[in-house]
Amino acid sequence: MDVSPRSVRAADADEKVDRQARILEAVLRLLSLQGISGVSMRAVAREAGVSLGLVNYYYEDKTSLIRAALHRIEEQDIAIVEPDLTLEPEERLRAALKRVADPEFLTTEYLSLRLQLWALARVHEDFERINTVAQKRYRTGLAALIRAARPGLSRGECNKRAADIDVVQNGLWLTALLGLDRASIRRSVTRCEEIALAD
Repeated sequence: MDVSPRSVRAADADEKVDRQARILEAVLRLLSLQGISGVSMRAVAREAGVSLGLVNYYYEDKTSLIRAALHRIEEQDIAIVEPDLTLEPEERLRAALKRVADPEFLTTEYLSLRLQLWALARVHEDFERINTVAQKRYRTGLAALIRAARPGLSRGECNKRAADIDVVQNGLWLTALLGLDRASIRRSVTRCEEIALAD
């Protein structure tokens, strides 16, 4: 068993990341189930199974908890358009467009969380900024995939198509929240492919 100072520091760092991740997952769960009113430092500590002092150690206040949740969703969005370099450019694009309809994104809990965070972005300047930056990064990643698949398109046209696809995808998620209709979800994904790949 390795008990060198380096291994102890690594174990401590892993534990710190795990505790922080548990706290953030608790914030996301509470937001999706109870909305902003269900998020408090005490409720997050209880949901995460950690002490209130530990939540206060990592996060200054409720606003910093919400800010961290928005950043976590931003990371997930960027992962959707992360190019799979093992695929040809057109297949990379198709794979990214299909990811939006992955089962993990179509749960009531996840979709409720998205709706809560979108609403919060409309009422708090800092949250709006984070949401706007995340949306721009997502669209930029999507436009890059489109441009790689259709190199003859101008940058402006790729950006326009990425924006149109983003609107369709957000509508897909809102519709899925109201009631899962697999056929319309498949048609929405197909429609996004048509927008992206039109000559």
